[in-house]
Amino acid sequence: MWANFAQLGHRLPETTGMFERAMGAGVGIVRVLLTASDSTAGERLAGRELGSELEHELQASLRKARLLDQRAHAETVRVVTDGRLVGDIAREVVAATGWTGPHFAAGS
Repeated sequence: MWANFAQLGHRLPETTGMFERAMGAGVGIVRVLLTASDSTAGERLAGRELGSELEHELQASLRKARLLDQRAHAETVRVVTDGRLVGDIAREVVAATGWTGPHFAAGS
């Protein structure tokens, strides 16, 4: 099915109304893209890739990062991850979603 979809020139499936039907009216979508510099991505890959696959993975990572950056929706929130703790990154993502507002307070 997806091959046929791609052959027709489509990149993304049509999802109009899908989230509202699944989650109810008033649902919001926040696109978040976690980013890292090429050097940080390289260090992370070097820490988990072994042997001859490292160079291939480095090149693939660079290519995918460029595509994500170019094709991300204009309203996508980009969160830089270089040199940051996971908790700090998570707080920034949660803040971008608005999930910390009074509507989401504990017990509500």
